[in-house]
Amino acid sequence: MDARDIRNRAFAEAENAANADALERVRVKYLGRKGELTQALRSLKDLPLEKKKEEGPELQGLKRELEEFVEKRLVTFGKEWKKERHPDLTVPAKKLKRGHLHPLSQVERDIRRIFTGLNFSVAEGPELETEYYNFDALNIPAFHPAREMWDTFWVEKEGSETLLMRTHTSPMQVRYMEKNKPPFQVIVPGRVSRYEATDQTHNIHFLNIEGLMVGKDVTLANFKFVIEEFFHKFFAGKKIEFRYRPSYFPFVEPGVEVDIKLKGKWLEVMGAGMVHPRVFEYAHYNPRDWQGFAFGMGAERLAMIKYNIPDIRLFYSGDLRFIRQF
Repeated sequence: MDARDIRNRAFAEAENAANADALERVRVKYLGRKGELTQALRSLKDLPLEKKKEEGPELQGLKRELEEFVEKRLVTFGKEWKKERHPDLTVPAKKLKRGHLHPLSQVERDIRRIFTGLNFSVAEGPELETEYYNFDALNIPAFHPAREMWDTFWVEKEGSETLLMRTHTSPMQVRYMEKNKPPFQVIVPGRVSRYEATDQTHNIHFLNIEGLMVGKDVTLANFKFVIEEFFHKFFAGKKIEFRYRPSYFPFVEPGVEVDIKLKGKWLEVMGAGMVHPRVFEYAHYNPRDWQGFAFGMGAERLAMIKYNIPDIRLFYSGDLRFIRQF
């Protein structure tokens, strides 16, 4: 592109600009991101080295000259230019829109804070899990009917390992016990996946909170104290009643469902129980020496109860009208 042609046209148009708006259009035409002079500078990379040395300095010099000429020309428009270039300090200020945490992030932080206050550690595990840790080590062998309840998204084998998107954070029970010696108490928050129909109370992905406490003399009485203390803190200021119902989970024995009564209505909030001896064996613990309890709950369900949210799908809708309420 001929630098002299650009120079002649650009300076002539800038000189003939009748006002600041017209001059701004000239500036954009030649110096903007897609302006003629800008494009000419970008095209230098495609030229031979000798041509670059010849045209490069000329175009750079033209750019500086044109920028200085436009700035000086703007001054001639006086008040009109000042009005465009400087804010009116008498205009009332607008409230800044600040970002904030997603409601699920807030709930997870609350859960972490409460449990760490009860001397629990926090651990995390892989979302892409092996079949062994997700099922076998939790006393759910291949022929067990409970596998149908936790059917999920399977991934191609990696070597000899069959992989899947974890259906719960319970695999961390065995993973954590393999690397840590009791006594201990830990929670494991994390995203899990399940292949099921989506409706107001179910989703294929959700935030699961796993808990595990192991020691010499840990009993369901310890579990009852910890969980009731947690819910009293989580639903601070609300009167809560608790109900414990017998239930079945392959990795605990005995198993219980935990219900809470809020505003006269019973709500199921958690599954739990004493860690099954087989799970201890998979973690290479002697079940005669150690005992403990485990529990699992969904953060979305707790958030729905706490904030009176009618549909779990709202958490994942990305609708700012919903998120900005919190």
